[in-house]
Amino acid sequence: MKFTPLGDAALIVNLSEEVSERDLKDVTALALVVREAGLGGVIDVVPAYTSVAIFYDPAQVSGSEGGPYSRLIDAIAAHASPRQKAARLESTDESRSIEITVFYGGDDGPDLAAVATHTGLSQAQVIRLHSEADYLVQAIGFAPGFPYLSGLPVELATPRRVTPRLKVPAGSVGIGGAQTGIYPVESPGGWHLIGRTDAHLFDMQRAELSLLRVGDTVKFKPQYENRPLKPPAKVSLADHQPAAQTVKSGLRVLSPGLFTTVQDLGRFGFRHAGVPASGALDPSALRVANVLVGNEETLAGLEMTLIGPEIEFQTDGLIALGGAEFEGCENYRPVMVRAGQRIKFGAAVRGCRGYLAVAGGITVTEVLGSRSTYVRGGLGGLEGRTLRIGDFIPLGSVVRGVVGRWHIDPKLLPAYETTPTVRVVLGSQGKEFGETWRAAAFKVTPQVDRMGMRLSGEALMRASGGELLSSPVAPGTIQVPPDGQPIVLMADAQTIGGYPQIAHVIDVDVPLLAQSKPGDTLRLAEVTLAQAHELWLAREINFAMLREGLAHKFC
Repeated sequence: MKFTPLGDAALIVNLSEEVSERDLKDVTALALVVREAGLGGVIDVVPAYTSVAIFYDPAQVSGSEGGPYSRLIDAIAAHASPRQKAARLESTDESRSIEITVFYGGDDGPDLAAVATHTGLSQAQVIRLHSEADYLVQAIGFAPGFPYLSGLPVELATPRRVTPRLKVPAGSVGIGGAQTGIYPVESPGGWHLIGRTDAHLFDMQRAELSLLRVGDTVKFKPQYENRPLKPPAKVSLADHQPAAQTVKSGLRVLSPGLFTTVQDLGRFGFRHAGVPASGALDPSALRVANVLVGNEETLAGLEMTLIGPEIEFQTDGLIALGGAEFEGCENYRPVMVRAGQRIKFGAAVRGCRGYLAVAGGITVTEVLGSRSTYVRGGLGGLEGRTLRIGDFIPLGSVVRGVVGRWHIDPKLLPAYETTPTVRVVLGSQGKEFGETWRAAAFKVTPQVDRMGMRLSGEALMRASGGELLSSPVAPGTIQVPPDGQPIVLMADAQTIGGYPQIAHVIDVDVPLLAQSKPGDTLRLAEVTLAQAHELWLAREINFAMLREGLAHKFC
C-alpha cells in the first residue's frame, strides 16, 4: 500500500498502478475493511479505480505518537492485512450487470460529431463501438450517482473539452479521455456528450441511493425510437417530505436575497455514492455565530450571499451574524429580537457570505444526517432549494437571553481581505507545474458558486501531458483544466475529479475563499502538512476556549 495526502483532511491509499478487475476487487475489499474498523477520526471512505480515499478529522485521530497523518496510516495498516482483505473480498464477491438505454446524437448528444471527427470514425461507428462494449464501474462520484466506467474502446478515447460547460443536462452520456460516464443531475462538466438516458442514476427512495455500485458491469442499449427524451427527475425530497406540523417558532421570508440557503456543517458518510459534504462555505463563521447565541456549533443557520434576505420573526429570539458584514445587523454580536420584528440584511459591505444563527437552530428535516442544502442535487434545506418569498423556516423552541455586555476577541476571527494569501499543501501533480504559480496572483472570476471558483491569471502549464485517471477530490482542491486557469473546489464540489491537482487549500483558510468576491485577488503560499495540522488543532483549541468563555453568558 502506498499512502499520499489529499489536502490536510484526507489521504489516498494506492494499491496498484494499473486498472484491472482484480485490482478493483482489492480496492472495494480494503474500503469495506477500513469502514468496518471504526477508526477514530475517519469520516468517509471512498473506493475508486486503484485506490481508496480516506477522509478524517485531524483533531479526532486516535493516538499520541506522531502527527494525525502518520497515526492514521499506522491504524489503517494494522487493520488492512492481506488476510483481512481476502476474507472481506470473499464475503462480498457479488457481480451485477445493468443495461442502460441511450439516445445517441442530435440534441441529446451534441458532441457526437466532434468525437467522430477526432477519432476519424463515422457517427454510426462511434455509436456502434460505444454500445457494444462492456463497461466496469470503477468509481461513483463527481455528482450523486455519477459512474466512472472503464472499458471504453481505445478508438473512442477523446480528451476532455478545453473549457468545461457550465451546464450539462441530467442524463447526459459522455466521454472523457479513456472513460465514459453518465451525468445524473444538471452540473458543470468537461466531457464530450454523445447521448442521453432517462435512467435514474440516483434516487433518495431507493435503499441504495446510487443505481450503480463500484464493481458492476454496464451495457448501453441504443434507442432509435423517434420520441422526446424525458430527462431524469431532479433529485428532490419535495414530493416525500414529512407532513407539515404546526410550529410556533420560526422565521417568515419577506424577501429571499440573492442566494440564501439553510446550511449546517455538512453531511458525511455518503461520498461513496457521489454525495458531497455541502455545508457552510465558511464553517468557522457559522460555528462562531452559533456559539454567540448559545447553540451547539453543528446547528443549522442561514447562509446569505452578497445580498441578504428580509425576514420577520414569529417569536422572540436571540440571533447573531457571522462572516460577511451586512447592512441591517451588527456582526459577531448576539442581538435580541421580538415577535413581529423585521430585519432587512441588504448588501454585504465586507466579505461575500454571512451566516445567521438563531437560538435553537433551524429545524428543517434532516436529509442523510444533515440539514444542509445541496441545490444541484435538490437535497436538504427547504426542498433542496434557495429561499423564496413566503417561506416559513422552523426554529427550535428555545428561549434564551444574554447576561451582561461582552464581545469576542477579534483574534478568533479569520482575517478577511480582498487580496488574501491562501495557504496550501502541494497536490499530487503540484511538482509538474514548476515554481511560477507560487508567486502568481489570480483573480476571482464571476464563474463562482458553491461548487467551485474559477480563477484567472497566467496560464498554468503542466510539464507532463496525457489524461489522468479520475481520482477523489475535496473542498479546497485546486484543479487545473487544459486551459491552465485554476478551479478551486468548494463545499458542494464533486467527490471525484479528473483534472490535475496542483494544490489543496488548507482547512483553516477555506473561510478566505468563501469570503472572496469576483474581482478579488488571491495568492497561494505553500505550507507543510504538519504545519496545516498544527493550524487546524490551534483553531480547535481557540473554539474550545470560546465555548468555555461563553458557557455562563446566557440565561
